[in-house]
Amino acid sequence: MLELYDQIQEACQFIRSQWDGQPHAGIILGTGLGSLAAQIDVEAAIDYGEIPNFPTSTAISHAGRLVCGRLEGLSVMAMEGRFHMYEGYSLKQVTLPVRVFKEMGAELMIVSSAVGGMNPLHSTGDIIVVDDHINLMGDNPLIGINDDRLGPRFPDMSAPYDQELGRIVLEIARKHDIVAHRGVHSVVSGPNLETRAEYRFLRAIGADTVGMSMAPEVIVAVHAGLRSLGLSVITDMCLPDALKPAIVEEIIEVANAAEPKLTTLVCGVLAHEASRQT
Repeated sequence: MLELYDQIQEACQFIRSQWDGQPHAGIILGTGLGSLAAQIDVEAAIDYGEIPNFPTSTAISHAGRLVCGRLEGLSVMAMEGRFHMYEGYSLKQVTLPVRVFKEMGAELMIVSSAVGGMNPLHSTGDIIVVDDHINLMGDNPLIGINDDRLGPRFPDMSAPYDQELGRIVLEIARKHDIVAHRGVHSVVSGPNLETRAEYRFLRAIGADTVGMSMAPEVIVAVHAGLRSLGLSVITDMCLPDALKPAIVEEIIEVANAAEPKLTTLVCGVLAHEASRQT
């Protein structure tokens, strides 16, 4: 099996054979949020199965392709669907696309997800600008011998999410009457949802939301030197004393309904990034 560095090079070599762009941003689109890719002026669309060393996306509503092109005047790569630990993949496999973003030339990663909300002041459909996270997956994508070509042995995690970009997103949200909050995201392995006791625990340790993704990608982004922006959509409320069974179809429906809001925020951030380059 190829070393991680060689896997990255092989994947990038194939992508470059299909697309000659250099992305400013890599975008990871989560459950129910893949239609943001429709806003991209597509120059290449590649199924994950064609890209060397990429896993196959098996999650519901994940299209499983890499879209390359331009959005708001910037060159971007967008993943229509991501990989998860609960699909049986190692966190090194889950985060390989982040490494590819960096190797292809990206400076910024924007990652979205559908999450359960535990803060009683929040509501279904609200956008969370992730301020910090708590990794409870029981694993870390950086475990193992460190390859100094990819990043430092002990990356600092004091500010994993770009605070300035978070501020800009909140400004855009206010201008467009989008309800958005800063929040702390807790990440578990899944695939089962949490028990009442687990929701109480997560809330007690400071989490506003819970999901099964984002932390591994952001850890690797920090390791690689990428700026990160995390945006989540609350698709169901997880209040232990008023807990209802989660219905996946309803979660996806809420995520789809929130997609125009997410599109507005992501496009606004990219427009701001484009203005910095002129």
